[in-house]
Amino acid sequence: MVMGLKEVIEAIRTFPGVTRKSRIHEIVDLLPTDRFPDIAAAEGEDAAAVEDGDHYTLFAVDGIMESLVKADPYMAGYFAVLVNVNDIAAMGGRAVAMVDVMSTTDERICGRMLKGMEEGVRRFNVPIVGGHTHPDSNYHAIDVAIIGIVPKDDIILSSTAQDGDDIIFVIDLEGHYPKTTPFCWETTLSRPIEMVQEQMRTVTQIAAEHLVHAGKDMSNPGSVGTLGMLLETSEMGATVDLNKIPRPEHDEDLIRWLEAYQGCGFVFAAAPEHSARVLELFKACGCAGAVVGKVDNSRQLKLTMNGETGVLFDFHHDIITGCRPKQHPGKIL
Repeated sequence: MVMGLKEVIEAIRTFPGVTRKSRIHEIVDLLPTDRFPDIAAAEGEDAAAVEDGDHYTLFAVDGIMESLVKADPYMAGYFAVLVNVNDIAAMGGRAVAMVDVMSTTDERICGRMLKGMEEGVRRFNVPIVGGHTHPDSNYHAIDVAIIGIVPKDDIILSSTAQDGDDIIFVIDLEGHYPKTTPFCWETTLSRPIEMVQEQMRTVTQIAAEHLVHAGKDMSNPGSVGTLGMLLETSEMGATVDLNKIPRPEHDEDLIRWLEAYQGCGFVFAAAPEHSARVLELFKACGCAGAVVGKVDNSRQLKLTMNGETGVLFDFHHDIITGCRPKQHPGKIL
């Protein structure tokens, strides 16, 4: 499929995975955390970080859209686990335990969601230790909250990218688009369990080796949209070459690939001298990786492709989440 850069930029800017996040800052502004000294990181991050001795306790939560629950309750239950485990890993942490909230009157849907969550627990080795059920709701939903831990010196934030950093994309290319979740590149169900867990441990390893300045897991906004969130909260800009982004062989739909939720995919900002080590570690656990661009202080995310250059987001006025790094008394910078 042949397309120009202008078409790619328009598709990403109007992609619901990006646009549906634009009001997050309104909720954050109503519930500020600045006056709570134990909160080291919160808005704009994949998980909140709370002071806990020489560690941070990490908190995250995700809800699965009702459309997916109806289309494939098994995958909804599984993804409820996957997305939370990815959020803790993206912070450099180790997931400890989860709780769930299920809302449905349909026993079949409930049973399939439970089976999906059971498989998530088995694959990622993170227990569900409690939860709540709404057996008389008039809608179908699954929500999971998770806690994790990370040594204070090892935490990876979204808001600390630096001018001159390499932008690294790492993605497991061995996957497929399931019929019931065509917006998702699913990799984790077909990989050996040990490899799936090793991919999560690799993020904690690069955190322990202090190889990156910032990072996020590639979530609903897709790979480039996730980078946009990282740059927005870091108050930085970047230039990215779309031709350098790892892609599966014979995948001709570039826009679909850029917008896909990645079963295992991360974006990092790292000092150039550490990039080779990051790529080496992820290659060892089955992930393709590449340096796809550079961070700069322009506060614009620019894309290049086949000799063309265009601005995707200008954070002087564009909003993805509207979250900016807040200066908490305990926050690490």
